[in-house]
Amino acid sequence: LIATPWPIIIFVIAILAWLGARSIYVVMGSVVAFLLIGYFGMWQDTMKTLAIISVSTILCIAIGIPLGMWMAKSDRVQSIITPILDIMQTIPSFVYLIPVVMLLGIGKVPGLIAVCIYAIPPIVRLTNLGIRLVDRDVLEAAEAFGANYWQKLFGVQIPLALPNIFAGVNQTIMMALAMVVIAAMIGMAGLGQQVLRAVSNQYLAVGLMNGLAIVIIAIIFDRVSQKFGQRLQKHRENNNSN
Repeated sequence: LIATPWPIIIFVIAILAWLGARSIYVVMGSVVAFLLIGYFGMWQDTMKTLAIISVSTILCIAIGIPLGMWMAKSDRVQSIITPILDIMQTIPSFVYLIPVVMLLGIGKVPGLIAVCIYAIPPIVRLTNLGIRLVDRDVLEAAEAFGANYWQKLFGVQIPLALPNIFAGVNQTIMMALAMVVIAAMIGMAGLGQQVLRAVSNQYLAVGLMNGLAIVIIAIIFDRVSQKFGQRLQKHRENNNSN
């Protein structure tokens, strides 16, 4: 991302914002926000943070959704995993750094692992919840047409659970962004590292500017993912009414 010319990055961000939100206001807000970030000299750190958030979110989705599907399939698995998720969400975020540093040391990879561990519980919970909330009558209708377990899962349950799943993705992104500053304590680059340096050296302006950049990224991700989830919900309601 750092080596990519900034006009291309902003163009891609605008396209993704439009595909997700279908709102010209969200697109224009995203473009203006990233132009301001570049103008104030935070572009490289922002790109590092975006790369970290993107990779951690993809990893959380790749692990969390299958885990949520497994929980939805078995009450026993749910009873085992739910207390683990409870512990993960109640442990202070700083505590995640201790085992990661002891096992892997300091650097980007340990920081990424800490972010993933901290951010994964919402998507697991909401995937499980979304699948379990699918109407039993719909499942019985699918069974009446001869659908097996996998056909019901991918043809009925997952599509109907998508609004909940995307709500989980939204919360995962927000928690990953919240962990960025804390993960900077073990060497993760990006805006969080600049905030940490500003706090250590009492550079108020630098800390506020980089903190606001993190907030801007969080707002953009939040609005785009929320709008996309709302569109999925409306599409589902329209299909049900038809």
